[in-house]
Amino acid sequence: MNPPSTDARPVPVPPGAGASVEKWLQYLEAIHPTEIDLGLDRVLVVLRRLFPRKPAARIITVAGTNGKGTTVAALESLLRAAGRTTGAYTSPHLQRYNERVRINGQDISDAALISAFEQVEAARGKVSLTYFEFGTLAAFVALADAGVEDWILEVGLGGRLDAVNVLDADFAVITSIDIDHIGFLGDNREVIGFEKAGILRPGITAVCADPEPPASVLQQAAAQKVNLQVTGRDYQLRPVGDSVELTIEGLSITLPAGPLPVESVAAAVVLARVLAPTMTVSLLADTAKSVTVPGRFERLRTKPDVIVDVGHNPHAARWLAQRLELQRSGQGKVFGVYAALADKDVEGVMRAMAPVVGRWWFAGLDVPRGLEVQALVERARACGITGCTASESVGDAMSSALAEAGENDTIVVFGSFYTVAEARARLVGEVS
Repeated sequence: MNPPSTDARPVPVPPGAGASVEKWLQYLEAIHPTEIDLGLDRVLVVLRRLFPRKPAARIITVAGTNGKGTTVAALESLLRAAGRTTGAYTSPHLQRYNERVRINGQDISDAALISAFEQVEAARGKVSLTYFEFGTLAAFVALADAGVEDWILEVGLGGRLDAVNVLDADFAVITSIDIDHIGFLGDNREVIGFEKAGILRPGITAVCADPEPPASVLQQAAAQKVNLQVTGRDYQLRPVGDSVELTIEGLSITLPAGPLPVESVAAAVVLARVLAPTMTVSLLADTAKSVTVPGRFERLRTKPDVIVDVGHNPHAARWLAQRLELQRSGQGKVFGVYAALADKDVEGVMRAMAPVVGRWWFAGLDVPRGLEVQALVERARACGITGCTASESVGDAMSSALAEAGENDTIVVFGSFYTVAEARARLVGEVS
């Protein structure tokens, strides 16, 4: 239990009838003293008030360090192609909170989202919930109200103690496992793997997209008799020209090598064969080719190419560097526009990207936990990166990079969802 608050903050007043989504989000930000407060006790109390019985839907939970959003999007597309109705919950968002909840592939409406917020507020009573916990429960309410058959839920942080994990998964995917959120999850893959594997439940079918899963994941799967399908052991991925061949149980399915992480797409295809066994190989392959994820190696313009990516840890940066090398094929220079949160391993990200980035622009992020640009520059110097340009905002950095880049060059904007959101707003405007 949290100790009673001793600050003098006014008690937040719930939004009244007719309040906007923005008013509700302001309220959610004010009702709990900390942004992150891992644990399931408080969430379970409210969940049981909202759902005395488990929702009548298949619950598919996705955890991992990177690639979760890709897996969720791929599962959505595959299940809809099979004729299923789907609901998805992901986080964070880029431009609008509504992006976090999708009903049959479409962002939730303001009216449906507000209705879900109202139901959670009525159910919680005096239970204090974080912004993420409140939003997670609201997503559950919205998916139940929509009556969709499959709920695809992305874990926000870790797995075992994340609010999403209050619902027992019927199926699960664990994507990559690497070092991130050290202050909450630990500083090695075994400890982090234990947290991620906390989404597993006895006897379920699950997929692990990490080719070298920590022993902690395999041990938990074995202890709970989980039917765990592991890449490289139970199914294979092999580059074939410009594609990747997925082989499983004697079947070969051709997947795109990019721009999304093929390991995450493959994990979704492997699970889709269980969730929708009547799907043909050709339908699986064609659907996988059509999957897109805003902010994940997303090209916003050409001549020069401007690519944005939400990758914010060394594992994601290594993947991004490889994709840039493949795309560039030796043509032009790569200009990097980088802005990050202060609690991230920025040195690790810079070192991963340094071999491909020929010119750097650094920008500050004017958000909670945002790293100021001068601090970013100093940490870059510690990595041996010099001759960079400092800008106060991502938009300013992009304008400067665009003025210098030639038609054959590539500008990559990366480091955070906030970074990508600013870049997209600068070039394509707010999503309506």
